[in-house]
Amino acid sequence: MRVERLFLLLCSLVLALPAWAGVDIQHWTTPQGARVYFVENHDIPMLDVAVDFPAGSRFDTADKSGLAALTHAMLDQGAGGLSDIAIAQRLADVGAVFSGVFDRDRAGVSLRTLSSAREREQALSILSLVLHKPQFPQAAMQRERARMIAALRDEESRPGEIAAKAFYQALYGNQGYGLHQAGTVEGLNRLKRGDLQSWHKARYRAGDAVISIIGDMRRAEAEQLALRLAAGLPRGKAAKATAPAAALPPVEKRIAHPATQSHVLMGQIGMARSDPDYFALYVGNHILGGGGFDSRMVEEVRQKRGYAYSAYSYFIPMAQPGPLLIGLQTKNSQAADALKVARETVAGFVAEGPTEAELKQAKDNLVGGFPLRIDSNKKLLDYLRAIGFYQLPLTYLDDWQKQVEAVTLEQIRDAFKRRVDPDAMTVVIVGGDAG
Repeated sequence: MRVERLFLLLCSLVLALPAWAGVDIQHWTTPQGARVYFVENHDIPMLDVAVDFPAGSRFDTADKSGLAALTHAMLDQGAGGLSDIAIAQRLADVGAVFSGVFDRDRAGVSLRTLSSAREREQALSILSLVLHKPQFPQAAMQRERARMIAALRDEESRPGEIAAKAFYQALYGNQGYGLHQAGTVEGLNRLKRGDLQSWHKARYRAGDAVISIIGDMRRAEAEQLALRLAAGLPRGKAAKATAPAAALPPVEKRIAHPATQSHVLMGQIGMARSDPDYFALYVGNHILGGGGFDSRMVEEVRQKRGYAYSAYSYFIPMAQPGPLLIGLQTKNSQAADALKVARETVAGFVAEGPTEAELKQAKDNLVGGFPLRIDSNKKLLDYLRAIGFYQLPLTYLDDWQKQVEAVTLEQIRDAFKRRVDPDAMTVVIVGGDAG
């Protein structure tokens, strides 16, 4: 029977569901203040559950950078009297998969399990223990910290990682989004077990929890599950986040590296997830640098001049305004020329906007590809989590294609002229000599 359950689970991970004509998202709030988002779907005997908190790296402090990441990594390394091995064995016994999400804004866990009673209950009991009673055992903490430090040391030699870290610091300074998601070696070495316990108590609170449930479960059962998950968390909300940092002056930073290719990043602070210009900037950027071979960046940098294999741009919208990031890799000897072309491409786009043909192609690509983004429970869960965490409209998925179709040339031109300044771009180049 165990082999059959595991086979069913593996099949469900790879089989896509038919594209949904509409997604009925049910929403309520538990007595503890947790926000719940539920999609009932009985097509396959599976249940996906996720719980997210505003506990990402932007809430760290510079002296203990890495606290958020280490706490999150330790949640399933011992909980409720069970060791990490016992937790893994109990999940494997019922074919369940436990995973986590961690970024600058949020920290979360998710569970995929068969919906049959015994399997579901055993898997959900583990999820509850991990959320409510993590133990942060000292030996496991030392092991996980060593792993994270080794990963940070490895990043120190990789030009792409060096560039990304320097880019965020140049935009945001040594706080908030400027802090590295995985922390620093110095910050991780300062952490004690008590720091993790205090962080969990302070930031993994019921009033901030976003519970997302999708799959083979009735509404009444979902209400009981959400209540169970929220009731075991500390009550109330975490302390409010600090206001977004003031924008720093644009800089151009060159970092020497022996690699034969230079990694070039350019950009500025862009937009938040709730920004009213979201769709105008999103569709416009698809034309500028987000549409692969159909984008202007690829056309100008790669196709016409052969400076790089790929060139791209994208907005990274978060709870607070995230960056507009433009990037490419090129030979060290061509870095200055490639950067010049990238600057000119952005400036030209901001000045003139897209053409009717470019806008039509972008809309066709985006709208035509959208059904593939929601054709499985796993993909829907990712959207459900984002809708809940960023408090987007419940009709977001139903309205997405309409919002894209409604974007006009004038809206794109207006948004880019107001929001993107080609003369105020921060630039980071890693490769060649620093001079």
